[in-house]
Amino acid sequence: METVKFTELDIKPEILKAVANMGFEAMSPIQAKAIPEVMAGHDVIGQAQTGTGKTAAFGIPLLQKIDPKNRKLQAIILCPTRELAIQVADEIRRLSKFMHGIKILPVYGGQDINRQIKALKGGAQIIIGTPGRVMDHLRRKTIRCEAVNTIVLDEADEMLNMGFREDIETILEYIPEEGRQTVLFSATMPKPILDITKKYQHDAVTIK
Repeated sequence: METVKFTELDIKPEILKAVANMGFEAMSPIQAKAIPEVMAGHDVIGQAQTGTGKTAAFGIPLLQKIDPKNRKLQAIILCPTRELAIQVADEIRRLSKFMHGIKILPVYGGQDINRQIKALKGGAQIIIGTPGRVMDHLRRKTIRCEAVNTIVLDEADEMLNMGFREDIETILEYIPEEGRQTVLFSATMPKPILDITKKYQHDAVTIK
């Protein structure tokens, strides 16, 4: 397969600058397949292991779509563990290094909820969190979804293994269906995942 360079896609110069800064030039196979589809606004099912560069595969299109002038929450990324949430938040921060006015906030259990509420009040366009804690904030109305247009389920099979299916479905119900883009990454595709994709995604493109 030919390598595709990031510069070949219609990506904002600030993001390209960050990508170059991180030492990336050619895309990994998952990035080359997923980035154009996610940027085109399609729902995507990506079958990918950890370490394939999938964070940038959804992170770049996500940043491309964010309106920095709008302080409202526009994207939610769900991860199975706090470690992954922190890692994904760090990588997306690096990708948005040269973009102004973008706030990225990780929210997870085990961290003082009042501190998170205070940070949320300051406004964040991208939230990266574990399903239980995101759910908690939605119930308290400290996370509001009326402007959310993208949700990413990262390591979806892991989240299901950890018993988060109900939380995930509840979170998806909070997000306006009109104009919602749902992107799911999973190493395996068990039946419960296929159920979720059937129920919450429309004409999803599958990438292996």
